[in-house]
Amino acid sequence: MNVDYFEKMHIIESRKEDEVAIMLIQFSFKNFKSFREEAALDLSATKMTEFSERVVTIGSEKILPVAVIYGANASGKSNIYSAFEYMAEYVVDSFKYGDEEEKFEEYRPTPFLFDSTSAYAESSFEVYFTIPGDKNEKTYNYGFCVDQEGVTEEWLNSKAKTARKYSTVFYRGNSDSELDLSGLPKNSRDNIKIALEKQVLIVSLGAKLKISKCKAIRDWFLTNEFADFGDPVTSDGESKEEKYKINALHKKIDSDEMAEIPLGAESAGTLKMFALYPELQEVLEKGSVFFIDELNARLHPLLVRNFLLTFLNPNINVNHAQLVFTTHDTWQLSNQLLRRDEIWFVEKDDRGVSTLYSLADFVDEDGVRIRKDESYEKNYLIGKYGAIPALKSIDIFKGAGCPGD
Repeated sequence: MNVDYFEKMHIIESRKEDEVAIMLIQFSFKNFKSFREEAALDLSATKMTEFSERVVTIGSEKILPVAVIYGANASGKSNIYSAFEYMAEYVVDSFKYGDEEEKFEEYRPTPFLFDSTSAYAESSFEVYFTIPGDKNEKTYNYGFCVDQEGVTEEWLNSKAKTARKYSTVFYRGNSDSELDLSGLPKNSRDNIKIALEKQVLIVSLGAKLKISKCKAIRDWFLTNEFADFGDPVTSDGESKEEKYKINALHKKIDSDEMAEIPLGAESAGTLKMFALYPELQEVLEKGSVFFIDELNARLHPLLVRNFLLTFLNPNINVNHAQLVFTTHDTWQLSNQLLRRDEIWFVEKDDRGVSTLYSLADFVDEDGVRIRKDESYEKNYLIGKYGAIPALKSIDIFKGAGCPGD
């Protein structure tokens, strides 16, 4: 696969001057899988001087294009990906759950199960973001809480470019008396009150009812892309070749004829790139968010590097697309490539509780913050930042005799 492909992505049509990009500012969640306490992935830029040219300004917000997440195996990195994917799927599909109880069974959240309180408590999900085409450059705050019975709380707020505070669009509590739809059109409020069920989100129902404010939020979640590249062959548990028959063409070495082989016979890396390119192009064209779990799996480091540089280069990433990914590759931990506030770590303690933190916020044992001229990779590998596996000697062969003994 030719790495120059990424350098040619500048041919993508530039964003119209009056159009605001779709950008994630912050995602937070609580009591989901290994994260018992609230975790917040913040893509708003801190007051740092490195790579300031890549920071995007929308309204009063300064937003980063990339967040990379490191951590040991089974530390909970993938649970951040899963949490955002869960939120997106619930927003898009929940209007169906009231009619289909079995469907809600599939989408009940998975709380932190290792203590009796959290196991029965609600899970919460919240985002701050911008939406495309908003000339007022508003920022939005949307979130909900859901337990094993359904939605317990939901809210949508917006803030104008010059405003200091967010204004309520709607709020929903755990009882009928806690329903405020004052920010939605009057002629839509009764329809929502009649049709709303405990398992259904207002945003999801409102989008189905063609309420523009709700549809804009729902569409923001629809625009974002997800890819789990731990297994490049499967998608949602099904082989790509169960749906499509795709063959790869290779030029013969002794003629101009082409040899045809099934795509499944290609290497795992080739299969992964085959799946990656269309989604990459769509994300770059729309300026949306690309969440990828295990970006490094089965790919050459130079391909991963060029993939990352595509998002970091404002001359190529003209529509301000964002990349959030998990990885084990430490070569990306470089002050020549990433800002400190673009680097995140996940660590799990001996109780099974995961914690998410940024290199920008990390303070060492002497109470000193990390400098931008430090060797991030070296310090991470020696354990300075935490979030590494606890290594023990591999003694599987302990006691076994040597051949010939």
